[in-house]
Amino acid sequence: MVTRRQLIQATGPIVLSAAGLSNNTTWALTSSRSQHGAKNPNTRMHVGTQRSCTSEMLQFYRRCGVSHVCGTPYKWTLEGLLELKERCSANGVSLDMVPIGMPRSVGLLGDAVHRDRQIEQTCDQIRLVAEAGISTIKYNMYVLDVLRTGTMWGRGGARYSTWEHEKASSKKSLTRHGAFPAELFWERITYFLERVIPVATEYKVKMACHPHDPGVPSGGYRGVERVLGTVEGLRQFVEIAKSPYHGLNFCVGTIASNLQNPSEEIFDVIRYFGTRQKIFNVHFRNIRGKRDSFQEVYPDEGDLYMFKILCNLKQVHYSGMLMPDHIPQHPKDQDERQGLAFAFGYIKGLIQAVYAEP
Repeated sequence: MVTRRQLIQATGPIVLSAAGLSNNTTWALTSSRSQHGAKNPNTRMHVGTQRSCTSEMLQFYRRCGVSHVCGTPYKWTLEGLLELKERCSANGVSLDMVPIGMPRSVGLLGDAVHRDRQIEQTCDQIRLVAEAGISTIKYNMYVLDVLRTGTMWGRGGARYSTWEHEKASSKKSLTRHGAFPAELFWERITYFLERVIPVATEYKVKMACHPHDPGVPSGGYRGVERVLGTVEGLRQFVEIAKSPYHGLNFCVGTIASNLQNPSEEIFDVIRYFGTRQKIFNVHFRNIRGKRDSFQEVYPDEGDLYMFKILCNLKQVHYSGMLMPDHIPQHPKDQDERQGLAFAFGYIKGLIQAVYAEP
């Protein structure tokens, strides 16, 4: 009698071949089965989201098989955080993360008194998050917000967000904050981290910083150097404050769009930060293109091999959320539920494949 294991071992390569997957995929899948966390669900990656956490949306997430979220409280108080956590729990969802209740330019702009006030408010929020029993805060350190140059048509009438540095307008006009060279950026970042990360460490709250989206050529854009828009910059960033609670909101799409050959280079980046336990959250999106010229596409049609990315994340023992991010837009999908449902299902399917047991 042929056992289930023998049947799958015999037919697995055929099924993978029929699905258009390579021998490398077969190796990655086989390798992933023997790695840490294959049987314990608490050490597995899981699909998550950072969208609205109304009860209606939480129920939608559960219908899509999502049970972990990053959510924003109605009020940045202990009561507000606990209310959000309880609302999530009542709908079968775990509140794993909250975004910092501060501007994206936290600790960067304004005079010293203003920056110090923001830093102290950040530390107060860390204490509240710890008291509420939430493990992680995500944040940005932006002077310029996300940069894009427009959209292009995609499949099914969707619109894909794009960035073409050569077509960007106002490249040389300064922002209202004036020039922001790399030296000043690093000075402000260091000042912030040296005051905030010790508090996060004391209260055991992970601080997950998002890279600059996107990076720009040397010399900056509108007078601003985007120092967290290169892998070298991110390496420097995680070394500033030595703490297991200082790391990255690892946006696959952003980091890929800061590489010249993203489909090949992304794996070394994952291994570098993953082996140092600096990946605290993952934005799981795909791009088509490379540094200074790319489109944000559906996760199954870009240049990145998303299954292999998951295999690499598993090999470095990442066990947190994988979030859809920057999903293509469509006029008949105003609340993005179609796009989200597709992305959730795609990610869940890849997770099941990575942890498959014959």
